[in-house]
Amino acid sequence: MSAKDFRNPLKRARGLGSSQSGVGHWWTQRMTAAALVVLTIWLAVTVLGLLHADYATARAAIAKPWNAVLLVAFVITAFWHAVLGLQVVIEDYVHTRWKEVTSIAVIKFLAVLCALAGVLAVLRIALGA
Repeated sequence: MSAKDFRNPLKRARGLGSSQSGVGHWWTQRMTAAALVVLTIWLAVTVLGLLHADYATARAAIAKPWNAVLLVAFVITAFWHAVLGLQVVIEDYVHTRWKEVTSIAVIKFLAVLCALAGVLAVLRIALGA
């Protein structure tokens, strides 16, 4: 029997997996999901209200402060939630470490890029640029 066999089971388990961050990740994913439910309902109601509106009316509706703020919140929350979900899928199913890290980095980069583009689009409409 080697000296390693006499270690405490907790000592053997340390460093073998995620610790301390799993609950935070899970909680954040649930909170973004709940926020997306509310924001999606708001977005659907807003879009249905603008269904037969002309361009100027739609632009004016988006330019209203609360609508612009909620639209920016929707864009940011949607991409944040997508990154969290894709990260879990990659961590669960990609078993080569460099592929896992690269995939997560690329997904985060693309999500930030797309979220910034969405926020910029909303701001351009809201500020009349």
